[in-house]
Amino acid sequence: MQWQDWVFSIGNWIFIFALIPRIRRKDKPQLSTSVITGTVLAVFAVTFLTLELWISTFSTVLASGCWFILAYQKYRQNKK
Repeated sequence: MQWQDWVFSIGNWIFIFALIPRIRRKDKPQLSTSVITGTVLAVFAVTFLTLELWISTFSTVLASGCWFILAYQKYRQNKK
């Protein structure tokens, strides 16, 4: 197990926990911000996967998913 895997993973978990209140609140970030951030994190997850940083891959996929949830919520808000 590489120490970098733990560092990236812990950082991602902090981001995930910081995003949970935003997912639950009514106001959301801009759609473009959420989509871009989610996409970049998804690319990072693939990169971590190729480096066999399994814990970082998992946590980055979850962080990316949080941003895509926010994007979906903002999209739904804009449609109303």
